[in-house]
Amino acid sequence: MSDFLTRRNGTWHFQRRVPTEYAALDPRKVVRHSTKIRISEDRAGRRAGVVADRLNKELEAFWRGLASGRPKAELTSYTAARQRARSLGFDYIDNAMLVQQPFEAQLARVEALGQNGAVNDPATRAGLLGTAKRQVPLISQIFPEYKSEIEEDTLDLSEDQLRIWTNGRTRAVEAFLEVIGRDKPITEITHDDALTFREHWRGRVINEGIAAKTANKQIGQLSGMLKELSIIRRLGLPDFFHGLRLKGETEKDPTPYDTEFIQKRILADGALDGLNEEARMVIYIIADTGLRPSEILNLNESTIFLDAPIPYVRVMADGRRMKTEHSDREIPLVGGALPALKLMRHGFDRYHDNSSNFSAAANKYLQENDLRPTKDHSVYSLRHSFKDRLVAIEAQDSLIDSLMGHDSKKPKYGKGPSLELKLKYLKQIALTPAKELNDVK
Repeated sequence: MSDFLTRRNGTWHFQRRVPTEYAALDPRKVVRHSTKIRISEDRAGRRAGVVADRLNKELEAFWRGLASGRPKAELTSYTAARQRARSLGFDYIDNAMLVQQPFEAQLARVEALGQNGAVNDPATRAGLLGTAKRQVPLISQIFPEYKSEIEEDTLDLSEDQLRIWTNGRTRAVEAFLEVIGRDKPITEITHDDALTFREHWRGRVINEGIAAKTANKQIGQLSGMLKELSIIRRLGLPDFFHGLRLKGETEKDPTPYDTEFIQKRILADGALDGLNEEARMVIYIIADTGLRPSEILNLNESTIFLDAPIPYVRVMADGRRMKTEHSDREIPLVGGALPALKLMRHGFDRYHDNSSNFSAAANKYLQENDLRPTKDHSVYSLRHSFKDRLVAIEAQDSLIDSLMGHDSKKPKYGKGPSLELKLKYLKQIALTPAKELNDVK
C-alpha cells in the first residue's frame, strides 16, 4: 500500500506533507486529494495505491518545477487539466491529437463538458479539450524527470547499483549542459547541440586519450533519457543523437593471469598481507570460483552453505539486480575459496554491495606491489584465468557457461550441470591455498 494513503469518510485519500525544501514555494502544509476509490471496494488499498503513486509523481514534478523557477500558473494548469480529465473518466489528450480521434470520442467529451456546469470550469475545459500547456522539463531537469517516470524499472537495483545508475546519467546531463552553455526546455534542443556534444567527446578522445566507449556511454545515456521523456510526455522530439556514436569503440576484457603467476606470486606467503582481510578473502574466492566481485560481496548466511555434503554458494538476486538471468547459479567451494568463506561465513560487512571500492583497493594494492604484470591485468583478470583453466582441462562449454554465469545462446533443457559434476571439474583446477588459510577449520 502507498505510503501516502489515508482513510477519510469511507474513501481512500492521497495525503502528503509539503517537504521542508519546498515549504517556501508551496504554502500548503499538507496536500490532499481523493482517489475516488471507496475503501469497501479496495480494502487492501491496492488500486488506491496506484492512484496515490501517480498523484505523488505529479506532485513531485510540480515541486521540482517551482524550484526551477517555472511560473506556478504554468505548472498548475497542465496538472489540473490532466487530473480533471481523469476524474471524469477520460485520458488527457492534446487538442492536436484529439481532433484526429473518431467523432464519437470527441462528442463524448463535449457532452461531458456540458454536464453540471463543467463548461464554466477552466480546468475541466482544458482537461477535456486538451488545451492545457504541457510541462516541458529543462535540460537540467532531464534526470529527475526521467527517474520519476521510470522509477518502477529501478526497484530491483541495490543501493550501490542505484548509485552507479544515477551517477552516470547525472554526469551525462551535467556534461551536456556545460557543453552547450545554456539551460533551456528540452523541446528547444537542436541537432546542432547534439553535434556539439559529439565533437566535445571526439576532442577528448583524440586529445586526452578518453576511450570511445566512455564517450558513447554518455551519448547513449543522454539519448535514452530524452527518448523516454519524449514518448511518455508525448513531446515528439526527434532522435537528436541518431548516428552520432563515435567509431573505434572496442570491448576488451582484462588479460588473464597465468596460473603460475597466481600460484607463485599472488598466493605466495605474505603477498597480500598489506590488504585488509575482506579484500584478501575476496581475491582467494575469485581465484577458485570465478565469481564476480559483486557476487561475492553480496553473499550472506542465507547463500553460503558450508555444512552441505558439498559446500557451495548460491548466487542469486537477493536485493540486487543480477547481471544476467544466467547469473543465478550454485558454485562448489574448492581450493582457497572454502577456508576463505569459512572466515567470511556471515558475509562481507566492509564491502557489502560496494564492489567499486573493493576493486579500487585491490587493484591499487596489486599495482603497488608488482602483482599486475601489465596495465591490462586487474583483480577481475582472476575470473578470466579461472575460465582459461576450465578450457585447459577440456570442460564442456555448457559446464563453463554454467559456472561463469554466461548465456550459452542455446536452448536450455533440464536443470543443467549438477553440483557433483561441477565439483569434479573444479577439483582439477583448484589452486593451492595461501598459507594463511591452512589452519582454518
